[in-house]
Amino acid sequence: MIMNTDNNRENNTENNNMAVLSYDNSDAFRVMDILLGVFFFFTLLGLGLGIAINFKPIYYSCIDKYGLEEASGLSREEIIENYDALIDYCSPFHFGELAFPTLKASVSGLSHFAEAKRLMVAFYIIGFVSAIFTVLGFITRIRNKQIRFYRVCSITSIAIPMLLGGICIIDFDWLFVIFHKIAFNNDDWLFNPATDPVITILPEEFFMRCLITILLTIIIGAVTLFVIYMCKKRKKRKEGSPLPKQMNFYY
Repeated sequence: MIMNTDNNRENNTENNNMAVLSYDNSDAFRVMDILLGVFFFFTLLGLGLGIAINFKPIYYSCIDKYGLEEASGLSREEIIENYDALIDYCSPFHFGELAFPTLKASVSGLSHFAEAKRLMVAFYIIGFVSAIFTVLGFITRIRNKQIRFYRVCSITSIAIPMLLGGICIIDFDWLFVIFHKIAFNNDDWLFNPATDPVITILPEEFFMRCLITILLTIIIGAVTLFVIYMCKKRKKRKEGSPLPKQMNFYY
């Protein structure tokens, strides 16, 4: 009876392991892992956008470096005051109209900023919703003691930043123009300094810094996931797997 009980336990353990193996290696599960990676990417995208836009020292450091006082004819204090007004307007919690403290703005210029705000708010919402799905997906897989999703999510989420990062290094001007042509269906983003002097305090280099901040946020998140995967994989190896190595989904 003792031998039968032990045999039953071994059989049950083996069946459970094979069930987990089958579940983890199924095509459907691979697709779900990739989808989870997409959610993770948009979560990091929303987070990176929030950091790039709202961490104001990123912009403040541009004032002296790129000579914005000379380019705009404004004092440093005026530049900061007008920039802060623009960033506050772009917040999803701001419901008023855009009004620069000391700068004039054309109808087309204000229209562009309104479109830009709607686009950013959309990214915030997508990021928030994606974060919910990401957390739920992670919790489900962690409870099932699966680790492959860490690797799949990291690879999926880092692919786009690596591509954009390469293009940014090669030709940021081209990327900047292409983005605006895709994101906006008009030419309102082509500012005339005479009617929209705000463009004189928004150098292209600032937008490059924002893009780099977003890409770094995504890359750091992806690398962190991959490090977690490698640590958990090493831990499983040390513990020893009940399945042959070539059949074990941890490898």
